[in-house]
Amino acid sequence: MSAEPEILISARAASFNYTDQNDKIYPALDGVNLEVGRGEYLALLGPNGSGKTTLLKLFNALLIPSAGEVLVKGISTFAADHLFTIRRTCGMIFQNPDNQIVATTVEEDIAFGLENMALPPSEIRNRVDTVAELLGLTALLKHPPHLLSGGEKQKTAIAGILAMRPECILLDEPTAMLDPTGRRDVLDAIRLLNQEEQIALIHVTHVPEEAAEADRLVVLDQGRIAAEGPPQKILSNLALLHQLGLRGTVAAELTALIRQDGFLLPPNIFLSRELVESLCSLVQKS
Repeated sequence: MSAEPEILISARAASFNYTDQNDKIYPALDGVNLEVGRGEYLALLGPNGSGKTTLLKLFNALLIPSAGEVLVKGISTFAADHLFTIRRTCGMIFQNPDNQIVATTVEEDIAFGLENMALPPSEIRNRVDTVAELLGLTALLKHPPHLLSGGEKQKTAIAGILAMRPECILLDEPTAMLDPTGRRDVLDAIRLLNQEEQIALIHVTHVPEEAAEADRLVVLDQGRIAAEGPPQKILSNLALLHQLGLRGTVAAELTALIRQDGFLLPPNIFLSRELVESLCSLVQKS
């Protein structure tokens, strides 16, 4: 019997309210209970305004709960004297890499956080070279970031966080501004970090095909958890997703349409290869 994974992040009845200039309160999260294990790949899916990014910022202590508590490695984010430890544990990647890139070359940008950690030059050099090789950036180290493609910029932002050796990377729609090639490059890179480096990933996305890559999927709606479970279970539940204004994967949506035409397909199809295999099986039987 395998042991339960060690809990890295825990939200305990976590709520958060935004307040406007007239002191009007807008609730963003309402009593969220959630645990994330070491090395887990968790996706957060939900409509606009559901609280996904707010929850991500609570995990990084960029925001502090209005009620409840968030613990990172057992440390409450209320502990102001532990913010460095919390943010070093949970590195954050934003939607637009231009908001995160600060240096004039790729290698200088990757090294920026390491220099702030006052690491020896030899250690900085080693870490920059290591993450550059891992993410396929070695040939670009001397390049100015503004000349890179969107996918290369995002990988540079990821490399800068990875070089600081976080135990978790928080990704706020990291592919939203990328073309299909850049999107695939970034998804491949973060999956590699999860599988080979055992770095936990918490990935906010609007794209069900991206959420399908995760080990576990949490759906947020109006600041609360509306569904939680394996991606196959959630992304093939079109009734739930449509009720929340979301869609399933293309494969799940197509499967539902094909079933309406009387074709008997297996339940819970949510990946394209599953749909293709099922259709081929039907053709062979006919």
